Parts: sequence; C-alpha cells; structure tokens
Amino acid sequence: MCLLSDIDLYLQRTGVAETTFGRRAVNDPRLVKDLRRGRVPGPGLRRRIEAILRGRR
Repeated sequence: MCLLSDIDLYLQRTGVAETTFGRRAVNDPRLVKDLRRGRVPGPGLRRRIEAILRGRR
C-alpha cells in the first residue's frame, strides 16, 4: 500500500482538502504537503492516517 497514493484517492473521492485531512488525522494541516516532499511517517502516524482512510475515525 502506498500511503500517499491512498491519501490522494481518498481526497479525490471525498472532496476533502489536503489541509483538512491533515488536521483531522494528526492536527497538522501541512501533513500531505510534507509527505509529498518526502516526510516519512512513523508507525503511530501511519496508523492514524490509515484509520482515517478506512473510515474508522
């Protein structure tokens, strides 16, 4: 699973803005932008992001 690709699909499907997604996931509006620039999420951050992608949050 490519996390950034999954986030992009989620954003397209839901119409949620990148900044809104970041705030909801980890209270960081720059999350998606930082991931695009090479930020590597740790295991806890990855779990929180994946939970939102699966609709569990």
